[in-house]
Amino acid sequence: MYTQKLHAGDPFPEVKATLLTGEHINLAETRDGGDWKMIVVYRGQHCPLCTKYLNELETHREAFRELGVEIVGVSADSKSQLESHLEKLSVNFPLAYGLTLDQLKTLGVYISDPRSEKETDHRFAEPGLFIVNEQGNLHVVDIANNPFSRPSLPQLLSGIKWIRDPENNYPIRGTYTA
Repeated sequence: MYTQKLHAGDPFPEVKATLLTGEHINLAETRDGGDWKMIVVYRGQHCPLCTKYLNELETHREAFRELGVEIVGVSADSKSQLESHLEKLSVNFPLAYGLTLDQLKTLGVYISDPRSEKETDHRFAEPGLFIVNEQGNLHVVDIANNPFSRPSLPQLLSGIKWIRDPENNYPIRGTYTA
């Protein structure tokens, strides 16, 4: 198995998804006054850990906003699956749906088959979190091959605060690959 991964420091690819309003958005584009963007790729409505993580992310949304970081969540779910998921979610950041397999591959996230039709009716992404800086480059990349491994949101928030502090002059890390 070969997977293409996004690299820290590279430009974030143009990937579009659809909001419930029907509007197509470029995932990395900021829209609400922030200059950085956090893209949270989640497995879908079938995943209780995704629901928990997105709801927890909402509790930190304002602190990320104060640092200039806007948030968007996105999955390969259909519109109806996202609408159903909203019954379990209490978030005020945009959620998009409809990522294709080609888009998931472009993002470099791991992709899984459902265990059964009860879980979902399509292949889906495993968790990925990307933070894009004001130049449109990947500043933070975190991908997992299962739902149990995700960044701690308080720790991530603390790290972004450190990175964004001009006194620290902290560069993008991990820009070399083997």
